[in-house]
Amino acid sequence: MTGQQTTAPPPRWLLRGTAPLAKALAGRRWFPIWGVLHHAGRRSGRQYAIPVALVPVVRNDIFLIGLPWGAGTNWARNVLAAGGATVTWKGGDHQVSNPRLVGPEEAVALAKPVLRRLVRSGRFPAFMVLDR
Repeated sequence: MTGQQTTAPPPRWLLRGTAPLAKALAGRRWFPIWGVLHHAGRRSGRQYAIPVALVPVVRNDIFLIGLPWGAGTNWARNVLAAGGATVTWKGGDHQVSNPRLVGPEEAVALAKPVLRRLVRSGRFPAFMVLDR
């Protein structure tokens, strides 16, 4: 899996329109599909907290995050450079490590059966797997 951006970044209007809802729901105990990824900028060291959609997986020792804008997004590059991050999910903080990029074929095997069709669909050019 390469670290290059494979799709265009999201339009700013889309981010501005959905960010308040995503931030309000992400990481809550009653909304397990979204978490908050806390990471540091690889150059600035600035702390960031971004909402991410977590793909339900068949294993309890990993998180799987779809990268709809490709593997070159800044947050993905930051987490890879740092070697880990913190994910707030279901109301708790989880230290994650060993970030790695995988393609849809590997992600399909990790996803719960009900979501495998979506993972296989091509909507996500890459995925990030994080050990919990």
